[in-house]
Amino acid sequence: MNAGRKNSRRLGRGMMVVALVTMTLVGWSQHRWSRGEVDPRAGVPEWDRDEELPNDTFTFARIQYDSWGGSGWRGRGKWSIDWPESDLNMSFRLQQLTALKVDPEGTVLNLTEDKLFEYPFIYIIEPGELYFSKDEVKALRKYLLTGGFLMVDDFWGEKEWANFAREMKRVFPSREIVELPIEHEIFQCVFPIEEKPQVPNPRTAVEGAPHGITWERWDAQTPHYRGIYDDEGRLMVVICHNTDLGDGWEEESRAGQWYFKEFSEPKAYPMGINIIFYSMTH
Repeated sequence: MNAGRKNSRRLGRGMMVVALVTMTLVGWSQHRWSRGEVDPRAGVPEWDRDEELPNDTFTFARIQYDSWGGSGWRGRGKWSIDWPESDLNMSFRLQQLTALKVDPEGTVLNLTEDKLFEYPFIYIIEPGELYFSKDEVKALRKYLLTGGFLMVDDFWGEKEWANFAREMKRVFPSREIVELPIEHEIFQCVFPIEEKPQVPNPRTAVEGAPHGITWERWDAQTPHYRGIYDDEGRLMVVICHNTDLGDGWEEESRAGQWYFKEFSEPKAYPMGINIIFYSMTH
């Protein structure tokens, strides 16, 4: 990362800290916007981007990877599960519930693109079968060690965990992945969270409700929030395992009021906003 780009990102992050610290929460309300295939925003409300101060604007950046075979989600790979609704809804809620300036579009990029370093927050989903290329390993390591932050979401069970943990060991051979205690600031920095949230897909949620089941696999009953720190003690990776926060964002307006009230409102959005807030203030 060149010095100008790094300073620009730090300036943008500092301005976002001011916006977040002065956040004003408004009442939650479920917007049942219509969703049509011809609408690239899937019905999510639009708002104006601040063109004069782009460094003050948070952009939700999703990582595209090509290591998983098959037709994938909607003819794409697993990287695109819940996209674009998940990213757009989270961006909308950040814009609605905080004083943060948010890009209404978000972005999708590869780890090996030069512009990766323009985004202080990146999101990887469904990494249970992910395999990083050598170039991706190098790029991700450099990105994280120069101030970037990675959020990982939506994978379940021991097999998928073992695969992702192995891939992260390729990125950081000597760094440990540690469980984050509920007392960690990431669970308290905006919304106080008393227990680690587990968010399933709507079908699992409905079928499991009579039995108190919120896990998608029998070897995934306990949600884990793990992290990786740099040498300065900065948390640079948050790994959300045995949960799917992205489904809570994606499905808020089409899975019904019950799912929104049980999972999107009290779990998926508060945890997601906390993670983003933490990433931008540390």
